[in-house]
Amino acid sequence: MLQRILLVEDEDSLREAVKMNLELEKYEVVEAASGTAAMRHIYNSMFDLIILDVMLPEMNGFDICEKVRLKDKNTPILFLTAKNAGKDRVEGLKRGADDYLVKPFNLEELLLRVKVLLKRSLKMVVREEPMKFYAFGKNEIDFVEQRAVGNRGKKVDLTKRELELLNFLIVRKGKAVSRQEILNFVWGYKDFPSTRTIDNFILSFRNYFEADPRNPKYFLSVHGVGYKFTDK
Repeated sequence: MLQRILLVEDEDSLREAVKMNLELEKYEVVEAASGTAAMRHIYNSMFDLIILDVMLPEMNGFDICEKVRLKDKNTPILFLTAKNAGKDRVEGLKRGADDYLVKPFNLEELLLRVKVLLKRSLKMVVREEPMKFYAFGKNEIDFVEQRAVGNRGKKVDLTKRELELLNFLIVRKGKAVSRQEILNFVWGYKDFPSTRTIDNFILSFRNYFEADPRNPKYFLSVHGVGYKFTDK
């Protein structure tokens, strides 16, 4: 499973070195060199792990961590910083970090810590309780009975895969998710279709739930990323 990491570090050479080593381990890495850029990524996408420097332009890592934890208690956060004082370690953990690695560090140790945190993150996803019922606009989805009432009052029987994808999108409401993320979490290792399959599922959802499938308001395309569900 391709896991997604947000790497927030303003030192270019270090960021590139860490990114290269993470990618060699087959992780997908998204970079940010400032606090503002990091928050933009966090608001608009999903990550399995955040590697976060403390001293950043525009917004420090402690504040970023605190903002993340207001809405997201599960995504692991690893502080990567030159600060070695005990009070800084305590502060990071108080703000919600899961681990703390001080520069200069051993790359092998970093990769080991990343592996441990990602394993924990994957367990959290697996334990996520399935949704039972959801309503938006004039639509209703019954996840237990595996059926829905669409925008025009038409009843629709849903497949298991459709329900899994709907659950995935609704839980991440308001955030853009890539086709790769959808494939990873919904299909996993054993049954790995092409990204075109995702597009076909979204087209089906628009036909089920949109008043005007050609001008959707719930199942939106996000250029250069993938898709986003919104119920507003």
